[in-house]
Amino acid sequence: MADILKETPLKAVQVEALVVMKLIKHSSQAFPTTATGSLVGMDVNGTLQITNSFPFPTVDVPATDGHQQDTASNLAAAAPRAKANVAYQNEMIKFLREVNVDANNVGWYMSTSMGNFINANTIENQFFYQKEPNERTIALVHDVGRSSQGSLSLRAFRLSPAFMIAYKEAKFTTENLQKSGLRYQDILVELPLTIHNSHLLTSLLHQLPSDAPREELDFPPNLSALQQDPNTPQPPLFPNFDSLDLSIDPFLEKTCDLLLESIENHHTELNNHQYYQRSLGREQAKITAWQQKRKAENAARAAAKQPLLPEDEWQRLFKLPQEPSRLEILLNSRQVEQYARQVDGFTATASAKMFAVKSNLLPGE
Repeated sequence: MADILKETPLKAVQVEALVVMKLIKHSSQAFPTTATGSLVGMDVNGTLQITNSFPFPTVDVPATDGHQQDTASNLAAAAPRAKANVAYQNEMIKFLREVNVDANNVGWYMSTSMGNFINANTIENQFFYQKEPNERTIALVHDVGRSSQGSLSLRAFRLSPAFMIAYKEAKFTTENLQKSGLRYQDILVELPLTIHNSHLLTSLLHQLPSDAPREELDFPPNLSALQQDPNTPQPPLFPNFDSLDLSIDPFLEKTCDLLLESIENHHTELNNHQYYQRSLGREQAKITAWQQKRKAENAARAAAKQPLLPEDEWQRLFKLPQEPSRLEILLNSRQVEQYARQVDGFTATASAKMFAVKSNLLPGE
């Protein structure tokens, strides 16, 4: 039975509402530092049920450090794979098992802002949890910036099997990427996520007492209104001037800044690879000239009936430059795609407003 469950791929993620509240509270308290923690639950027929969570201990950074916030954020981002936190996680799971709570580790969670989570720390943490054969773990990402707009941003990710093989070999060269066909879209696999409430909690929510209305109730205007859900908001009959506001969303500005920063990092990595190609070309030209010279010397020595010189001596005299890893370029490309999707979502309403007032903005037309 266990083998059958291991062979069943993960299809969805189900998170308990208690876990969501814990995660939001921890992320809000730790902001702007990255918040990380462990997830426990169980796998039921391809659905990973997350029933509990607990945060990792925070690391105090000396106040004398000039980059205190950056150092604390880096330490928090690397917390899931730290040796001390691994021992802490095992001890917590042992205590949970003693009180008859789900004690199977099913991954880890982290907080982010404006979708800035595709980096080396995230990949290393998920690989640390997912590297064991048939390990059914996920990375739960909570975006504090997007959630502050009123809609919860919670996503579940796993590393793709192709990327797991490539990352285990640690060979992200151009030749290996061409052979494997690995692209930046193949790094992460997103799983559908649902939030679950127990029947007992649902009953409690329906039975919560509310204060009696002190004002006179509004009677329905017609019979069809009696069949409508009273909790469904009705569109206002008066003009809503908030929808005419032409100011650019501050989250859109921040996302565009992060997008430009990722593109600059991408160009920096491309320049490093181009420098490697130029260095490799220069060294190969030197090797070719040396080989031709050695062949001419051996031809002259053969005519004079002298012993020939070794022609593979260039391996000791010349050293080819090491090709830089292409992993950072893949991660930057995936992060640029993430920002582009966010910009597309932010500009949906702004573009409609700008198009509506185009004639006023361009008086010459």
